[in-house]
Amino acid sequence: MKGAPGGGAPGGGRHDGRYGEAVFRPEQAGEGTRIDFGALAYDDITLARLRELGAGPGWRCLDVGAGTGTVSRRLLEEAGVTSVLAVDRDVRFLEAPPVPGLDVLAADISAPSFAPGRFRLVHARFVLMHLPERDRLITALAELVEPGGVLVLSDAIDLTSGRTPDTPYSMTMRAMWEGLRATIGTDVSWVPAYPRLLRGAGLGSVAAEVHVPPLLPGSPISRFWADTWERSRAAMVATGLVDDTDVDAAIRYLDADECAALSAGMLTAWGRKPASGPAAAPA
Repeated sequence: MKGAPGGGAPGGGRHDGRYGEAVFRPEQAGEGTRIDFGALAYDDITLARLRELGAGPGWRCLDVGAGTGTVSRRLLEEAGVTSVLAVDRDVRFLEAPPVPGLDVLAADISAPSFAPGRFRLVHARFVLMHLPERDRLITALAELVEPGGVLVLSDAIDLTSGRTPDTPYSMTMRAMWEGLRATIGTDVSWVPAYPRLLRGAGLGSVAAEVHVPPLLPGSPISRFWADTWERSRAAMVATGLVDDTDVDAAIRYLDADECAALSAGMLTAWGRKPASGPAAAPA
């Protein structure tokens, strides 16, 4: 569950850091394991959707912000796609083990020079929420989809609200979003606009769905949040919404039988590039 880091602040906000630098540094011990906990929580849902959209033999795929490469490898090994180009700003988790058909590219997708070609499938999960200029990036990713192909975007949606009781869990989750926004520019408030943005990028057959993994003691998603809070603790405490005692209580709650809360959800939206452009006007 790793997004490609980006600079600049969404929504006019200000921040000084980038994903992978200010927080979630890939060189920090255990960061690959944290990413894999997210993958265990979401990969089955992601693969089912990609296969439902047709991913299979003959497809060339682009996996943006590929993290530890679990989706890329499963596309090759289970869906049987022809090839996957796995892209991340830091590719240390993608270099082994080698898989036939898997190519790895270290790149920043927000760079104007990013142009790896055209693909039947372009997929990005938990990436754009960390990046500015989202409208431009969605349009740029749509341009990488070949006619008849699909763009699939997944990002987090926050299910806490003003009506959610103030528990250590809910306060810690709110502090996480606020702390990440202030530190690296993460913003999930716009994610429900995905379908409209895909349509605006010229794609058709646009649809979306939401998956909320259950918070169960010892589950991958519970362990993911516990690790995420530990690694972003300083940013969370800096918001003033929680202190270390609150964060510790929330982590204990995730592993308790009395845990009764909603995880953040994953919204997945997709759209298909028209198979052919409009008919040319007569000369």
